[in-house]
Amino acid sequence: MTIRIVVGYSATKAGRDAVAFASRLAAASGADLDVAIILPSDGRSVITPPDAGYDRYLRDQAAQWLGDAVAKIPDAVPHREHVRFADSFAEGLIDLADELAAASIVVGAADGGSRNRHRLGSTTTELLHSSDVPVVLVPRGARKVAVDTGITRVTAAIGTRPGAEAVLDQASAFAIAAGVPLRLLSLVTVDLPASVDTGVIRIAGAAHADEVLAAAEAALPDALDTEILTARGESIEEAVTHLDWQPGEILLVGSSRLAQPRRLFLGSTAAKMLHEVPVPVVVVPRTRTSKEGSGA
Repeated sequence: MTIRIVVGYSATKAGRDAVAFASRLAAASGADLDVAIILPSDGRSVITPPDAGYDRYLRDQAAQWLGDAVAKIPDAVPHREHVRFADSFAEGLIDLADELAAASIVVGAADGGSRNRHRLGSTTTELLHSSDVPVVLVPRGARKVAVDTGITRVTAAIGTRPGAEAVLDQASAFAIAAGVPLRLLSLVTVDLPASVDTGVIRIAGAAHADEVLAAAEAALPDALDTEILTARGESIEEAVTHLDWQPGEILLVGSSRLAQPRRLFLGSTAAKMLHEVPVPVVVVPRTRTSKEGSGA
């Protein structure tokens, strides 16, 4: 079955960042790209009344922008172009991903962010509250990374809260598809209350790392190159800044425990990491557990 990746495109630097990274991801994993521009539907417009000629103009302009975008996609990456109307950019991308049974949605950072940094805007925020497939957040400047860099490593942030299994499963799938190593980042040392004794934190961190490694060894293919790293620092931000990040790396994080099953919601830990990491971040939806009812 062909893997499909939906890319939200706008004729901006952020749009070009999204297409550039998605191209590298598709080339590494053998996926097809579906590059989409979402235009405001008639119902949303209060300035311009519905007009067939105006709609044609919008479609023609969008098609021209898409042509410019896909011209930079490597020939070896199959791709399609889509112009859709929807009440919001996020809604249009989610509907398209659902229609195509896409594996993920890729979007760029909001305007105003620094290079190699993430910035959430209204579209990404809506996606993170609504999507039922992983959302890939691309930092500003990703288009500057050489196309042949590809994907070099997958890092998965594994904490102690519900949803860790979903992150591990998705991370291993990414790593296997791209044929790259998997790094499991244990967050337990910075995921505990500040009042906990330092010695207890150290013991908990070592125990959690052993637990994650044992789970990984039991669940992951023997051929997958896997390592465990325990985050160290007084805070999430400090721990993340001490890590090494490769230009071709991606980071996977889980959704908040407050998220609905099979839906996204960026938790506080993931949000703090997002401010510091210089690589694309994949936010993985929660999965329904056996305790939450049928349909696991």
